[in-house]
Amino acid sequence: QVQLVESGGTSVEPGGSLRLACTASGFTFSVYPMRWYRQPPGKEREWVASITSRSGTKKYADAVKDRFTISKDNGVNTLYLQMDDLKSEDTAMYYCHVDVGYSARGHGTQVTVPA
Repeated sequence: QVQLVESGGTSVEPGGSLRLACTASGFTFSVYPMRWYRQPPGKEREWVASITSRSGTKKYADAVKDRFTISKDNGVNTLYLQMDDLKSEDTAMYYCHVDVGYSARGHGTQVTVPA
């Protein structure tokens, strides 16, 4: 059974940094592309970043490009999201996601950046 557990979210001042982690189990982590999504309060869920399984190619939403960095450590089955220069508009619940033939995501971790 696929299990994804996000952690690292907290409240941080504007301009600060956070690193989110997503610990995976129940599938072969190294062979699947992984994604981060977020859902701001009162808004739809939006894609944040992706990383491919083999080449490690990374893609980012325009809103986070040059501020966020996605990475993965296959040795410990963990996906990361390094978030720098945080802004109030980054306030959201953050989820990691994998498609293993069906879509799976964790329960999320809350990031709050006061205005």
